[in-house]
Amino acid sequence: MQKKLVKQTLLSLLLAGLILPAFAQDTTTMKPVKSFSTFSIGVNVGGLTPSVPIGGSNNFTHPQWDIGYGVYIKNQFTHYLALQADFLRGNVEGNNSDALGDGSPTTNPYKSFKTNLNWSGSISGVITFGNINWLSDKTKVIPYVSVGGGIAGYKPLLYTNDNSEIQYKPGDKSIHEFFVPVGSGLKVNLSQDMNLDLGFRMNFVDGDNFDGYNSGGYHKDKFTYAFAGLEFAFGGKRQLMMDNPVADFKRDLMDENEALRASVTATANQNAGEIDALKNQIADMKKDSDNDGVPDYLDKCPNTPDSVKVDGSGCPLPKLQPPPPPQQTVVITEEDKRVVNEAIRNLQFEFGKSTIKASSYPSLDRVAQILINKNFSLKLAGHTDDVGSNDANMKLSKDRAEAVKDYLVSKGANPSRIEATGYGETQPIASNKTAAGRAKNRRVEFTLF
Repeated sequence: MQKKLVKQTLLSLLLAGLILPAFAQDTTTMKPVKSFSTFSIGVNVGGLTPSVPIGGSNNFTHPQWDIGYGVYIKNQFTHYLALQADFLRGNVEGNNSDALGDGSPTTNPYKSFKTNLNWSGSISGVITFGNINWLSDKTKVIPYVSVGGGIAGYKPLLYTNDNSEIQYKPGDKSIHEFFVPVGSGLKVNLSQDMNLDLGFRMNFVDGDNFDGYNSGGYHKDKFTYAFAGLEFAFGGKRQLMMDNPVADFKRDLMDENEALRASVTATANQNAGEIDALKNQIADMKKDSDNDGVPDYLDKCPNTPDSVKVDGSGCPLPKLQPPPPPQQTVVITEEDKRVVNEAIRNLQFEFGKSTIKASSYPSLDRVAQILINKNFSLKLAGHTDDVGSNDANMKLSKDRAEAVKDYLVSKGANPSRIEATGYGETQPIASNKTAAGRAKNRRVEFTLF
């Protein structure tokens, strides 16, 4: 569920980054976007470390710094919004030379780790603040923040106390995980086509394997990249990011006001009679015969009584409808819980498959009826024992949870209120060393809310 929410949030942000520029238009008093340079590339080098200011370090007590380097391509859609594609690689290291925060030793059995970040690719939305100085139309220092998502490919190596090297994934195979980069920094303009880029990026990995040690539970690894680099703009024009639209608008507005004042003065001097006629016309436009606050030339319902409230067109406002009755709160009763627990106990699948046995249908039908009658939400969590590969167990647990959801939906339950998730063998409730324990671990959990 947590991974799904993160990805949905990221997808929404990236779609916003693609769609909003299509609707964002500069006012007619500002310079059009096409008169600026919007496309640029950048290179950077800096330090990588397995910790972040928000969330701390991973499973090793002493994070170290190592060299990292990257490149990116950026398109500045508006003064404030850009879309940037980043590539990064380097090494990330840490060890257990420090004690825990409370002074106790770590339970991590390894001495240190070294992760080769072969590559990472991400797409981020970048919000720039080019109008922080209202007095100048050119900005030299641009703060920015960014957030996005991508895929990282890496190979963790673990080292024991006798310096033996252990590959986290045998065969020196790479791990590929989704990650979320969140960053901030400064762009310092060096010339028309070049900027100094100083940045700090926190990267949150959607897995507990970046440092090669999986501590169990919901702990997720992370790493930081602090860097300096150069950004090169293309097009031979002033960079859109460095332009200050607020200062441009202020200057253009003052010029237009001055021109308008001169024009009015000249017209008044040339023909005072036209000015008087214009004043009379304005007075007529302000005339409100029925005193309802709407001038006669806009009043579509003249002669409205003084006691009647009107809208902007001078017509009576509709009467307010009474508020809808409050929604009743539905409570989960003990009987509801009993029906769900009975369905869990009776739920059986064909061996090694996600096919539900017919003997499970009656109790599932009663669960479906509760969902229909009371509009409850239901979370289905599939689990397996440790027999078989991790990937096969993860798929089987997901398929079984989806099979239960499909059955409930076929009986009339609302699919938007049922969530099906598979956890594979990662959350056992009994020992997998006995047949009885493995039987308990093969389950689908129901949670009403």
